[in-house]
Amino acid sequence: MDHKSNSFLETEKIGVLMRKFSIPCVISLLVGALYNIVDQIFIANADYLGSYGNAANTVVFPLTVVALAIAVMIGDGCCAFVSISLGAGNKEDAHKSIGNSIVLCIVSSLVLTAVYLIFMEPILTLFGGKVNEETYAYAEEYFFWITLGIPFYMFGQAMNPIIRSDGNPKFAMISTVAGAVTNIILDPIFIFPMKMGMMGAAVATVIGQMLTAGLSIWYLFHMKAVKLEKSSFKLSGRIVKKTLVLGITSFLSQASLVVSMAAVQNMCTKYGAMDEVFGQPEYAQIPLAVLGIVMKFFQIAISISVGMAAGCIPVVGYNIGAKRKDRAKTLFTYLLIAEAVVGAVALIIVEFFPQQLIGIFGAANESAYYTDFAVKSFRIYLCMMILATVNKGTFIYLQALGKAVESTIISLVREIIFGVFLPILLPIFFGLDGLLYSFPVADILTAVIAVFIIRRTYQELSIDDGVKRIKEGT
Repeated sequence: MDHKSNSFLETEKIGVLMRKFSIPCVISLLVGALYNIVDQIFIANADYLGSYGNAANTVVFPLTVVALAIAVMIGDGCCAFVSISLGAGNKEDAHKSIGNSIVLCIVSSLVLTAVYLIFMEPILTLFGGKVNEETYAYAEEYFFWITLGIPFYMFGQAMNPIIRSDGNPKFAMISTVAGAVTNIILDPIFIFPMKMGMMGAAVATVIGQMLTAGLSIWYLFHMKAVKLEKSSFKLSGRIVKKTLVLGITSFLSQASLVVSMAAVQNMCTKYGAMDEVFGQPEYAQIPLAVLGIVMKFFQIAISISVGMAAGCIPVVGYNIGAKRKDRAKTLFTYLLIAEAVVGAVALIIVEFFPQQLIGIFGAANESAYYTDFAVKSFRIYLCMMILATVNKGTFIYLQALGKAVESTIISLVREIIFGVFLPILLPIFFGLDGLLYSFPVADILTAVIAVFIIRRTYQELSIDDGVKRIKEGT
């Protein structure tokens, strides 16, 4: 079809476009996040799994993020490239980018699955799986079945932004919601009456991921703005390079998080063993389980943040391709305000309702040490949520503008330099408390850098490119 089918991205009101594209994207990411969160909720409330199963889920979670990182690099990069191509009227590059991305996703998912199955033990050990025998046994069982579903998971996640780039964020949302709802229905059935334990939680997840992948395949044959051809699947070095460059920030924002989580989980195990309470074998898994829960709530808030920014990618890309910097600047302003509001709401929840949050994850079945450490962790670890959401939105918006270098730098600084260095350094002086303070300190330092990049971006978007302004709808 003609690229004009997406021309409304240049004429519709910015606020309307932001709602139309961001809300479905937010819902898609939230529902995607629910896969692991729902697993952990049901695992935590199963008395035969408890905090050991909880800790095992925490161990495996970063490894699913690795798969997500590769998938979003391909999907978000393709989404940005397709949007820019359609905005510039280049339909040929658009369909080739989608076909190439499908091939890359399938190949990379199969390779990652093989790596996980071959090196399972050292990988689980790297993320704190051997904190005690019970935790490792549960982690191994859960990880094996989750790994078998990685090709379906990655395909569904990669196709989601590609479907949005075709101008159909609603279907992208529906395909993700369908899979997650399936998981939510099957989880309690497999875990409680059927007593399938960690395997049951994982199998429920994989079945949901298969449904999402199946719906995505169906949509690829019914796209509106782009039609796939046989030539679409022939790999092009030029297309692949441009697609991956635009998606590298999405990859780094997820992959660097994994590196940070590896550091945090290892330091958690190390300094937990030195703690007067958590050094006891029966309580050793508690810090790891609690931090996993805190990170799950953070994931919910950050999914909203990322969803709002990622939903803007087709809009920004199209307008930059159409040389409408004025609209890109307006959308940036709206996004930053929305990100700050999300962070503020999340902050209020973690500071005033930590006991209610931890109660969702089976606190009633655990010791007082579990609840006390959880309350403290929520209040300290997430006390800079406003900066965290604004920082994350900035990373992704810069990516949408084609500013891969700036976006990559700020993302790497946050997750690698601050996200790894601080969790290693601060506990030396403050023990487990130092680990909790490392997260807000990292966001404060990142925000200082982000302010300079945001200011320069505004200046560049303010430069008149000579294109006649269309006042209606700006």
